[in-house]
This record gives sequence, structure tokens and C-alpha cells, in this order.
Amino acid sequence: MATHRSDTPLYRRLARQLQERIDAGTYPAGSRLPSEPELSADFGVNRLTVRQAVAELERAAVLEIRRGVGTFVRPPAVRVSITVDPRSQRFDLGSVHRALPLDTPLPEGTAGTVEGDGEAVVAAPAVGGSAEDGEAARQLGRTVGELSRVDTVIRIGGRPRVANSYWVPTRPLPAELLRPGRPGNMVLALAGAAGVELEYDWRAFGAIGADLADAELLGVPPGTPLLVREGVSCTPDGTPALYVRRRIDGSSARFVLHYREPGGADGAGGSGPAR
Repeated sequence: MATHRSDTPLYRRLARQLQERIDAGTYPAGSRLPSEPELSADFGVNRLTVRQAVAELERAAVLEIRRGVGTFVRPPAVRVSITVDPRSQRFDLGSVHRALPLDTPLPEGTAGTVEGDGEAVVAAPAVGGSAEDGEAARQLGRTVGELSRVDTVIRIGGRPRVANSYWVPTRPLPAELLRPGRPGNMVLALAGAAGVELEYDWRAFGAIGADLADAELLGVPPGTPLLVREGVSCTPDGTPALYVRRRIDGSSARFVLHYREPGGADGAGGSGPAR
């Protein structure tokens, strides 16, 4: 074991050693960690210490424990790129489908892309008296009775990563667009149904703990940190036409703000449909 402060618990020192190996690529993203007995023998500690260290790294979103399968290294955070045009001071965030790539490293022993990746409808709840519905009505300058809502999930690497809710002042929406499981880019579908083009009005960023509904949709424990991106898109004449609220698993994504035109290997921004 490497030298650490003498008052640091042994399991935490082991967690740091494991983190160092992960950072060095000894245990790459998506790979299965050696078993408890193997780690115990490798580091010269007992299995309880190994179990505590692994639990510490799971809480830090470095490892993922899959009961009955093994412990896996989580992929690095996905970079969601945002380009800021200093001339207009408008945000231009490219399509979520482009910003959240569908080639996230998969677990060891798998290959290729996962069938079902992308965005799909999960529900079309009635717009009523919820706080979210009220906020959507306020932002769109309409009554709740004038709005339609669609909820979707974006899956990446076979797992749900983003829960989305869209509100539009269009009633009724085509039944086929609301069909549970319907795949596709929902923003483009909603714009097409309304016969409008969309531009950004504003976007805001924050964080919340997953409520019971989002925890179930994303397959995470209640209270898990979620990144929130919400905002209004409008027609070219400035009429609010869509309010969107996205909740993103905070352990797998982060926002990167570009103040210059992206370029080179890291350039993932650029213009695209309003998202």
C-alpha cells in the first residue's frame, strides 16, 4: 500500500489505490473489477476492507455494483457541449442526440451499439395541477388547459440516462406521436406537428435529487443527483412554442460551456435544432 496519512482509514486508502489504478487505465471504463478475494490478496487486506473501499467508490460514482454479476468501472462523464456566441449572447446547444453520444463504452464482454439506444416516448400525461405543469404554462404564456405534454427517456449504452418532459401549446397532438415506445427526436416531431420552426429563447441549468418518478425512469436510487436543463424555444418571431425540462443522471454527464467556436478533437458543439 502507498504511504498515506496515518489517521486515514484503511478502506479509504485502498479506495484511493483503486482510484489510481482506474485513472491509470489498469481498470478501464466498462471493465469488471477483480473479485473481492483477488483484491484482498493483491493489496494484502481483508475482504471487509475491500468491500468498504468498493462501496466508497460506488458512492463516488466511480464504480457500479451489479448484484450477481460483478463490479464495473463507470464510463467517464459525457461532455454535453454548449456554444456561446458572444456577438448575440445566445446559447446554442446542439442536439442532445449529438451531445450525448450513443457509443458510450459498454461493459466488458459486449460489443457494438445497444439496440434501443436513443430517445423514446414513455408517457403522455394529462396536463393538470402539478408544479411542473404550472411552470410550463407560465413560461409559455398559456393556461394549463391549452398545453400538451410528452415524457421521454434517452438511453445510452443500453441504460436510461436522460428523462425529458416537453410541453407545447398544441392540442390535440397526433396519437402516433404519443405512442409509448415511439422512437425519434421529440423536438423535431413536436415542431413538425405544430408546423413551426424553433429557435432558442433561454436555457437554465441546475441540479436536483431524483424523485420517485425520475428514480424509476432512470433506474437510480431516489435522491440521486440529477443535472437539470430547462428552457423555452420559440418561433422565429419570438412566440414561445416549447418548454422542455431534462433531468440527466449526474454521475454520467457534465455540461461544458464553450466561449469560442469549438474546433479540433474536442469540438462537439455547433449549431443544430433547438433542444
